[in-house]
Amino acid sequence: MRVATAAYPVERLESIEAWEEKLSSWVSRGAEGGADLLVFPEYAALEAALAAQPPTEGTEVWERAGRDTAAFALETARRLAVAHGVHLLTGSGPWDEGGRTVNRCHLIAPDGTAGAVDKQILTPWERRETRLAPGRNLALFDTALGRIGVLICYDAEFPLLARALNCDLLLIPSCTDAATGAARVRNAARARALEGRCITVMAATVGEVAGCEFLDRNTGRAGLYAPPDRGFPPDGVLADGAVDLPGWVQAEVATAMLAALRGEAEVDIPAHWRESEVRAAADPRRLLAPTT
Repeated sequence: MRVATAAYPVERLESIEAWEEKLSSWVSRGAEGGADLLVFPEYAALEAALAAQPPTEGTEVWERAGRDTAAFALETARRLAVAHGVHLLTGSGPWDEGGRTVNRCHLIAPDGTAGAVDKQILTPWERRETRLAPGRNLALFDTALGRIGVLICYDAEFPLLARALNCDLLLIPSCTDAATGAARVRNAARARALEGRCITVMAATVGEVAGCEFLDRNTGRAGLYAPPDRGFPPDGVLADGAVDLPGWVQAEVATAMLAALRGEAEVDIPAHWRESEVRAAADPRRLLAPTT
């Protein structure tokens, strides 16, 4: 299979029709490159709200605008996934869940079937500046491409969430405003690939949008990562985009490569999780007395 992940340039477009045309162009280019799976980043769905909402400020305004355009954005992405016969992870954005606003994206299959994924652990900024609520459950998808899990940005920095998914492909849509945040998510993506014997796929927003606190500054890169093990590149990097360079980053992920994760790897970290838990639960031996 071929996987394409986006370093997606967010911007304020002049109309909702212009946003539709932009998304259609991006999906077309990704599909024409032979991709079976397209991955968009965190908060990219807010671009539809930017086109529908006059310039303003305030996270509550953008949460409301995001909720108002969320269903339309999903249906647009669904139509494009069906038309091009691809799996597609939508950009995430505010979504109304029974009176709670969550940060939600959807994985869409080529037949138009869509499943929701919510961010589980909010960042300090989201807790302080927004009214977003954490998701209630992780989501795991059994697809023709393999078992796919999704962890939205900050969620990828928590190993137990990835461990619970136990997936073949772990998609990590991200949105970070500083080089430190971008590095944390990329490092997390590479660590999750190592620990989980899976392929991780990171998408990122790039660019600046004045007047929208969610997307005012964006820096990052797209990339695909594997365990540094038999059958993969020695450093585990399948593909890495340049920092802040918009475009699709693509890589082939062969079925044989995924099989190697399960039966032919040099190390088997998931098989030894329990053993590490036992060791961690024991009190460490103190070999050297502290000096005064």
